[in-house]
Formats: sequence, structure tokens, C-alpha cells
Amino acid sequence: MKANNLACPIDGERLTLDKKQLRCVNGHSFDLARQGYVNLLPVQHKRSKHPGDSKAMVMARQRFLDTGVYTPLADLLSDILCKTMADLEQPCCLDAGCGEGYYLAHALNKLRAKKAGDELNLIGLDISKEAVLAAAKRHKEISWVVGTNRQPPVLPASVDIILCVFGFHSFQGFNKILPLGGKLLLVEPGPDHLQELRQVTYAKLNKTAPNKLDDAFSKGFKQVHEQVLRFNTPPLTSETLKDLLLMTPHFFRATQQGREAAAQLDNVSLTVDVIFRSLEKTEDDKTNLESPTAVVSGLPSM
Repeated sequence: MKANNLACPIDGERLTLDKKQLRCVNGHSFDLARQGYVNLLPVQHKRSKHPGDSKAMVMARQRFLDTGVYTPLADLLSDILCKTMADLEQPCCLDAGCGEGYYLAHALNKLRAKKAGDELNLIGLDISKEAVLAAAKRHKEISWVVGTNRQPPVLPASVDIILCVFGFHSFQGFNKILPLGGKLLLVEPGPDHLQELRQVTYAKLNKTAPNKLDDAFSKGFKQVHEQVLRFNTPPLTSETLKDLLLMTPHFFRATQQGREAAAQLDNVSLTVDVIFRSLEKTEDDKTNLESPTAVVSGLPSM
């Protein structure tokens, strides 16, 4: 476990590594799993027995991403990350909602190729234990943690950059762990994202606008950059399309009829429409953080 800025989810104190456990000064301890991750989501902080993505969702996402269909997205994300951390010494980057680790591992591999990754502190955080378990098998040099975005188990102002790729935002939680000038990179679906899949899944195809950032602005962030990535995938097989549907919120939002219609698709090219927005922390959040027992869980990412 390379990260040295993890915090106890019970009292917020620094965690230090003692053999195969992370401990705080108040005696709380958390075992390092043999696969290389740590679970910092205590049972009293959960709203359900198994929050986040199920094993089936994680496996579907892993199969889909490993086809390389989203490589242009991962490449651009990695390039933006490289530029953002270019002037930082020993930067710390947190992937908030890391899923099975594809994007953060891809970024680290690119950094390694540029001989710029030796001093990095990379943390992958997800509320799904199944997702973090899969991520831990992807890259051993990343610190993989089960935890929640609403109350990240990381010391205040100890993270330079936060990635949130198709994830759940908690600008309050993000503000706490970023210093002034810290960066937040949001990757979200654009209005035409996967429109060929959505038009058969739903009775009516709606083009939704990107999420508003009013909440981010109220929590001390300002937007500094925006970039759109659009491309068409090669024709995708029925099995790949099924994996894609299962890993997106559309699987849960669609009717049974819509899911059956999507299951009939084969050899279909999809539109990828993704928005990259970079935010910067300009002030500390003046509001009180939510209760330590509050946890986010919900639909899987895309």
C-alpha cells in the first residue's frame, strides 16, 4: 500500500502501515487484503449490505473496456492528467469511483512510458468491494481502497488531483481533500453519447444537457477548462453490446421491453460523446460536512 495519506474512516486520523494492517492512533485497524487493497468502508457507514456495482456489473465493464473501444477516451484522460501534474512534485491523484481500475491503470502506464510516474501517489477509490477487488488485479502500484466519495478516507488537503469518470460527485467531500488550487477532472456523457443504444432501449430518445455545476461552484470550485471528445466505435458484437448495457445506468432505467430490444442488437457502431471539464478549488467549503454515516450508492458508471 503505497499511499501515505489515507485516513481512518472512524475518526479521520492518519493511518500508518503496521505489517499487514493500517492503524490510527486511536487503535482502529484495517486489514490489507491479500489481493492488495484495503476496505475503509465500515459496516456502520453502509446503506446496504453490498453497495455499488455487483460482480456481474464489474465483470461486464472489465470485458468491455478490455476490448479497447474506449481507448481514445482513456488516452485523452491520461494526456490531461499528465499536463495537470507536470509542475507538481510527488503529486497525489485520487480516482473517485475508480470501478475496476481501467482508467487509472491506463494513465499510470502512459506516465511510466514517459518516465514520469516514479514519484506518483495514485489512489483508486470505489464503494464497490467487487470493483476494488478487480482493480487490485490490474495494477499493483496503485493503492486501491473501498470507500465513499461523500467522505473519502483521505487526509484533508492531501490530494492534488481528483478524477471522477462517469462517477458520482460529492463536491463537499472533494473540497475537503483538495488544497487550494487543487484540480478536479470530471468526465461525463454528452447529449449524443451511445445514442444508437439508447434509441432502442427507450420509447423516446432524449438528449440530456451536461450536469450543471452550481453545486460545485457553491462548494468552492470554478471551471477552468472544457473539452469534448466525439468518435464512432467500430461495429460491436452482440456480446460486447450486452456488456456495455449492463455497465451503464440504462440497464436499470430501461423497461424489460427496452432491454430485450437492446439485446437483439449486433454489429452496431455507437457514437461516443464525452465531455471533459476541469475544475479548480478556489476556496474552502464553508458548509459543514455531512454525517460520517452518510454513504452514496446507486447506479453503476459508464
